[in-house]
Amino acid sequence: MSELASRPSAPTEPPGLVPVQPGPADREVTPAVGPGALLAGRYRLRTRVGSDLAAGAEFWRSEDTVLRRDVAVTLLRALAPEHGAIGGDEDPTGATRAGEMIVRALRSGSFEHPGCARLLDVLAPGAPGLPGDVLGAAVTEWVNGRSLAEVVSEGMLRPLAAARALAPLAAAAEEAHRHGFVLGCDHPQRVRITPDGRARMCFALPRPDLRPADDVRGLGAVLFTMLTARWPLSGADAARAGLTAAERTPGGALEPPSSVRPGVPVELDALARGTLGPENAPGHVRTAAAVHRLLTDVVAEDDRNALFPPAHDGAPSDPDDVWQDRGRPATPADPVRRKRLLTGLATLAAAVLLVLGYVAVQVTSLFSDPSTPTIVVGPNAGGSEPAPPADGAAPATGPVRVAAVEVVDDVGDRDNANRVTRLIDGDPSSTWGTVTYRQQFPALKPGVGVMASFASAVQLAELSISSGSPGTRVEVRSAPSADASVDDTELMTEATLERGTTVVPLDGSQPVEHVLLWITELAPADGGFSSELGEVEFRRAG
Repeated sequence: MSELASRPSAPTEPPGLVPVQPGPADREVTPAVGPGALLAGRYRLRTRVGSDLAAGAEFWRSEDTVLRRDVAVTLLRALAPEHGAIGGDEDPTGATRAGEMIVRALRSGSFEHPGCARLLDVLAPGAPGLPGDVLGAAVTEWVNGRSLAEVVSEGMLRPLAAARALAPLAAAAEEAHRHGFVLGCDHPQRVRITPDGRARMCFALPRPDLRPADDVRGLGAVLFTMLTARWPLSGADAARAGLTAAERTPGGALEPPSSVRPGVPVELDALARGTLGPENAPGHVRTAAAVHRLLTDVVAEDDRNALFPPAHDGAPSDPDDVWQDRGRPATPADPVRRKRLLTGLATLAAAVLLVLGYVAVQVTSLFSDPSTPTIVVGPNAGGSEPAPPADGAAPATGPVRVAAVEVVDDVGDRDNANRVTRLIDGDPSSTWGTVTYRQQFPALKPGVGVMASFASAVQLAELSISSGSPGTRVEVRSAPSADASVDDTELMTEATLERGTTVVPLDGSQPVEHVLLWITELAPADGGFSSELGEVEFRRAG
């Protein structure tokens, strides 16, 4: 059955958002906008998950029928003049305003960040396959997880969990502002929370009149909502998203989060008030960079104090928390788990007894024959002490065996992932390289890297990299795990590769189990940019 023959009926629109009825010709060539409608012959609308009336936008969870994946579609709908206009009397249907939003989206097409869904496609007004009352659309990655309203419906988040969740979104806003773009995170239905607890922008096409200051207010609003389960900006947006509007004092000021729930750290309380307060008020937070920096400091301080019991924050402890509430009922013992625990303890006790027995035998044999000469084994048997290095660093000894290596790419496909083991095969002539890019990093992506993992933590002295791509810039970063993202790693040092072998000192580094070699600048090659690495060798500190 054809699409036109099985045209689905349009859903009921919220007040104020009434589509303009297309003419007879339009009805013959374009499907109705509703669940099941196909846009541009590719994107099938599935579920409408929200709307931004101030932008004339609808948010749809959709399917890319070509690549068979979920996507997020933002539709710009025309308004009937009798129901009010987005753009005023000079733009009764919002067409001019929608055109500006589409142009902005096209200009931001190269912007990518882990805290923001990647823009996949932009459908300009009048594109084939668009209904007559659709003024344009943008397609982004679908963000798995839950909406902001769904997250807080189960109860307010813990303050430190809220800070960790907001940090990636604040980093995305900071990067976007640095490139001259605005995210539009001041609407509750544009932001979603991933299963691992990170806030990400999902839907594109913000209003054209937004400024970076609006994103800063949006960041404060998301934090305020996670702390209080109340949306502090537009009451209409709050109602449409299923959230409660924040309460205000008789003078019109917002009640701070600390007055709604106990245990909100003073830093987060001040951050929420500073982002949402008047621009000329004392303590006003003006930039997304300041928001990101403060959130990072709060999270780092919490990590340093992990061994101390947390302050009561108004939320009950989870079953797997180290620190439990005194009034929390004890979980009944699991007999199977108890049996396994006792078996493990018995095995450990037997191993300890064997070790103690072996030590006792060795000590007895040592004192049983005093005439036995003492044998000194090692490089210092002659009694001379080796001279320490001139710079006081530990000397490099033997190479460290790399247990596993894989390509790390937070954006897009991993470059030549099937060849990355050539870096540790002992043959410098067998190489791994990136694909050839037409633009230098970070125009298309922030970088690409290789994660090397050891069998256990090791103290490194130096790293050598053979390469035929001089000028390649590499950051050496320690990683907490093999699947860690770049944002979760710490910079150890950086180097510019020379032709041949480049030795990178790692003096003073802490023991590491995973090391990320993150390429931030490619070498010019074949009219584009690419880098090729031969052999990577780590040497331990003596």
